[in-house]
Amino acid sequence: MSSHNGINGSSLTVTSLVLSSPTSNSFHLLQNSTIGNPSRYHPQLDAFNASLALDGGNPYAYIQIPAIRATRQAISIVDQDVAITDLAAFTAYNEAVLNNEEVKVDVNGRTGLHEGRLPTTTVDYRKTATMKGMKNLLSSNNLYKQRAYQDCLGLNKLTGFNVTSFEIKLEPEEDGTNMVGEVLIPNPSVLTLSMGNVTFLNNLPATPTTPRTEIGTSTLTNLILRPGPNNIPMRSVINQTLVIQAISSTYKDGMLPVEIVGKSAVYEGQSLSYFEKALQGLTQKVVLDVGSALKEVGLDPAALAAFGGGE
Repeated sequence: MSSHNGINGSSLTVTSLVLSSPTSNSFHLLQNSTIGNPSRYHPQLDAFNASLALDGGNPYAYIQIPAIRATRQAISIVDQDVAITDLAAFTAYNEAVLNNEEVKVDVNGRTGLHEGRLPTTTVDYRKTATMKGMKNLLSSNNLYKQRAYQDCLGLNKLTGFNVTSFEIKLEPEEDGTNMVGEVLIPNPSVLTLSMGNVTFLNNLPATPTTPRTEIGTSTLTNLILRPGPNNIPMRSVINQTLVIQAISSTYKDGMLPVEIVGKSAVYEGQSLSYFEKALQGLTQKVVLDVGSALKEVGLDPAALAAFGGGE
C-alpha cells in the first residue's frame, strides 16, 4: 500500500520533447522526463503502454513507457515512432501549444509494480505533465524594420515573432521570390518541433474604403523550432504593384501594416493538417518599414506618394 501511495504522490516533469519526421498520421517522439518520488519506497515499474491526451481530452497517441525504478529523481526516455490515433485531438494539442503559456498532458496507463519480495501488483498510472507552451510565439514586436500595431503594444516585446531584417528584390529569383529576410522566433518551451515548409499569407488590412487584400506569401523552409531563439531565413513572393499602390496612396510614410496568417505546413510532400489548422487560427499584425527598404533599392517613397496623388 505504501508503494501505491508513493506512485500516487509522484510527479512527472517533461524536460525535453522532440517531435520529428512528421507525416499526416504519425511522428517520431524523443521525450525525456523526470519522475519525482518523495516516498521512501522505491518500487520497480514494468514497461507499459500509456495514452497521451490534452488535459481532459481524448487520447491523440499511445507510447511505450520503459521499465523504471521510481527513485527520488528517475529519468525516463521514450524514443519511438508514434501513430496519431485521433487527428482532431492532436490538432487541439498543437493549438494549445501555440496559444497557451502552459499545456497540460494526461499520461494514463496500467503497469505492474514490484517492491522487494512482495507479490507483483497492478496499478493505474495517471499523471498530468505540465509543459510550457509557445504563447506569444508569433506576437508582434518592435525590431529593425518593424514596429508593433497599436493593439499589440502591450504584448511581450522581447519574446515574440520578429522580422529582424528584409530586403526587396526588384528582379525576382527563378521561383518568384522578390523579398528575402530573416525572422526571429523565440521558443520558451522544452519542445522541438519539425514543421516542414511553413507558408504564411501576407495581407493588407481592410480600411473604411478598401477590403482586406492579399499581397503575397512568405515561407520558412524546413522550419525546426528549438527551445530558445530561432533565427530563420524567410523567402517571400510579394505583389510589388499592390505594395507600391498602397504606399503611394494610403501609407505615404512608408510604414506598411501587414496581417500574417498561417497557410500551410508541408513536410516531404505531405500536408500536416494538425500544424496547418493551429497556424491558420493565428492572425498577427506587424508594420514593416517598406519605405526604407525601397530606398535601399533606389526608389524614393516620397516620389511614389506624390505620384500616387493621395486618396
